[in-house]
Parts: sequence; structure tokens; C-alpha cells
Amino acid sequence: MTTQARLAPAFPYDATDIDRFRELQQLAYRCAERVAAWLEPEVTERQAAARLRRELVAEGVEDFFHVPFAWFGDRTAFRHFKTPLQFFAGRRKLEEGMPYILDCAPVVDGYTADIGYAGKIGDNPLWDKIAADLREYRELIVREVRQRKPLNEIYTAVDALIAHHGYDNRHKVYPGRVIGHQVTRMTARGPAGVNVFGFGVRTLQTLGRELISERLHGRSPLWADGRSSRHAPTPGLWAVEPHIGFHNVGLKFEELLVVTEDDAYWLDDDLPHVRRWAEASAR
Repeated sequence: MTTQARLAPAFPYDATDIDRFRELQQLAYRCAERVAAWLEPEVTERQAAARLRRELVAEGVEDFFHVPFAWFGDRTAFRHFKTPLQFFAGRRKLEEGMPYILDCAPVVDGYTADIGYAGKIGDNPLWDKIAADLREYRELIVREVRQRKPLNEIYTAVDALIAHHGYDNRHKVYPGRVIGHQVTRMTARGPAGVNVFGFGVRTLQTLGRELISERLHGRSPLWADGRSSRHAPTPGLWAVEPHIGFHNVGLKFEELLVVTEDDAYWLDDDLPHVRRWAEASAR
């Protein structure tokens, strides 16, 4: 047994914790669906992000892992993004046929969810094609994690599937090129509801502590394609977001993946994109 294997932590949550994470993820998707139903041409990204925040707060959200985001049109594919500031919601207006992505990460009682909801206004056949293909990425990721492959190798397998489909990798544009990150029950005691550079103060405290702790054991709470991700998936919860694009259309899902010492499964299959795939298969 390797040193790294001996040091791998045990799965840190019980059934009650899993239920709380699942309930919060459902809450986040519920709020995103309400905002999606409200969207119409001429609404701006800032208006959509603000509406999403209000919906979440009305549901009892106390804090945010990161502030809500909204991206419209070619911004769903992160085209021409050069600085982190470009991720924040802007003045882009929604138009007929445009894709959009709503992204939020609410915190309640320390439990965290991080979700991505993709949609479109009107007809967009390219969006339909990419949305259907996303199913393969969800299946690939959980299969590879169950095989305990190193995180950076799974990232490479996702890249290979993107190339097979003729798309391009857009999660590489996120800071650190991450396709995912660990999610914990936050215990930091900083002020709730205060954010710095889009991340909650408690988030930054928790991330900083985890980065130091995991690096000491040769692991990282961030899932990317570099050297720090050359280790088997760490037991716990991971927010995973394969983000793919073609020309001016970008799509992703983001949801929680449960990783135990010897298994892995998606936290919940009752999600909008999963229901859409099931309905398509039933036709």
C-alpha cells in the first residue's frame, strides 16, 4: 500500500449530511428553473443574476460559495475571456435563439451546493445537439471515478470525448482550468453574505485551509489537468462541471458527485438535464 493510499481520508459524511446536500442542490436547481421561466429577450445578465440571488435568499439561503452568475450568447462559451472579471454578469441582453447559463452556489447551515443550469430562448438546433451529447460526459466521469483513475487522467478522458464530438473544452478557461472542486460543509466563522472577488469570505477561509491540508498529503481540492491532480479521487463531495462549446454556443451541467472509498455516484438523478435525457430516450 502506498503512502498516499494510507493517508487517503475516509468518507466524511453520514446519511443526514447527504440528504442535506441533496435538498440544497434541489433548492438551487428549483430557483434556477424559476429564473429560466422568467427570462425573455432584452433581459440582461445582471438582471438575471440579481433575480437568481433574490430567489435563493427567499428560499432561506444564508451565504454563497460564489455569487450567482449568468452568461448569454457567445459568453456561454467564454469566448474572448481574458480576465476573471469577465465571468461576472454584464450588460449582455438576451436575444431570440440565444443560449444562456445560470450558475449559483448557495450555502445553508454550512452545506454547499454548486449548480449550472443551461437553457436557450427559442430555437437553437446546435444547442439541442450539444445538450444531448452532454449525457455521455456525465456517464464517462462517474465510470472513470469508480475505477479510481487519477483526476488528471479523467480530465484527459473528458478532453478526448470533447475532441471526438468536434467541440472544444471551455472549462479550461475557468481559473486553474478546473473541471471541478471539492465541496464541504463550511465551518469558517467569517461574516456571512460578504464576498471578495465573487467568493464568500467563508469560502475563501475554507478553501485556503483545504488547499494547505490537501497539499500536505499530495492532493488538491481542485480538479484540473495538472500535476496537483495526479491522484485518485478523494472521498467526499465534488462539484463537477464539464463545460463544452462549439462556435458561439456553450453548455455545461454542474452537480455534486459523491465519492466514497470504493464507489462513486451522482448525488441526485432528479435534475433538469437528467430528466431531459430520460424524456428523449422514452420517445
